[in-house]
Amino acid sequence: MSSGYAIMILSPQVKKDHYRFDSYMSKSRWLSIWHQMDEIQRLKPGSVLEVGPGSGLLKKVAQLFGIHIETLDHDPQLSPDYVASVSALPFREASFDVVCAFQVLEHLPYEVALPAFAEMARVTRRHLVISLPDARLTWRYVIHVPGIPTFEFLIPKPQLSMPPNNFNGEHYWEINKHGYPLKRVISDLAAIIPLIDTYRVPENPYHRFLLFDRQGVLRLSNR
Repeated sequence: MSSGYAIMILSPQVKKDHYRFDSYMSKSRWLSIWHQMDEIQRLKPGSVLEVGPGSGLLKKVAQLFGIHIETLDHDPQLSPDYVASVSALPFREASFDVVCAFQVLEHLPYEVALPAFAEMARVTRRHLVISLPDARLTWRYVIHVPGIPTFEFLIPKPQLSMPPNNFNGEHYWEINKHGYPLKRVISDLAAIIPLIDTYRVPENPYHRFLLFDRQGVLRLSNR
């Protein structure tokens, strides 16, 4: 475990039935999971750790395509492979090719989320893939011309100030809420492990993906 960081174990914020299909698995969330799978498979990992598996859908989908994912959560109700705190991962350094955590870190106070992120960076051999909520509202545009690939892009909506950041029972903070501008979050995370790409899911702009690589090989995003 990384030295100098306090361990914080939180009680589960939601019960297992929070992840019911009819109330949790919206179309936009399905599309976000597609991006999760897309990012993982393109890295061709031999081993993957998912922190905070939620519904467990990503692991099941990955198995269909020959990718083995092990899961970790502090809530045994979710039946993870490992029951432990993200603040003290029970693995040696560089234990997995890829470590991922999707919509997880915002469930921790920011001062706890950063050392938890450092723990994930410690146990990855190379890549770390996460997503976080981004509260900046956008307009989505889709340009389709027959015979050429469809082009999608997002334009941030004008805003005079960032929305207030108030704990809502689940999220302690979100990108682009007051006190947590994107520039600050990127700077804090990239100080731990090099950031190589970030983008928002066009079909679900609330989910921002951030990709990190120990070797710092920049990947220019077209999203």
